[in-house]
Amino acid sequence: MSDRPLSGAQLDLVATRFKSLAEPSRLRILQALRQGEATVSGLVERTGFGQANLSKHLQVLHAAGWVERRKEGVSTWYRLADEDVLRLCDIMCGRLGREAASRRKLFAGR
Repeated sequence: MSDRPLSGAQLDLVATRFKSLAEPSRLRILQALRQGEATVSGLVERTGFGQANLSKHLQVLHAAGWVERRKEGVSTWYRLADEDVLRLCDIMCGRLGREAASRRKLFAGR
């Protein structure tokens, strides 16, 4: 990462990417794709979401660059664009775990 401050346009792009992750349903879809590439019907099975709702969320994730898609016959297959989004989730989960441990220690002394 550069020591240069980000421009306003760059910060807008970063905010847009993070905004696409601010919906729990999209995070569940990304977790389902952790298991590997899948069609929409496969993701319906993995997530329990309805097809229309799932497709809407996949569009947002695709536009943000988090997922890629490919056509095979009449099926569209989705996969994670790369592992970066999983690393972001792992970083946040680690932080939440540390915060929870700190709170437990704080309240254990009461």
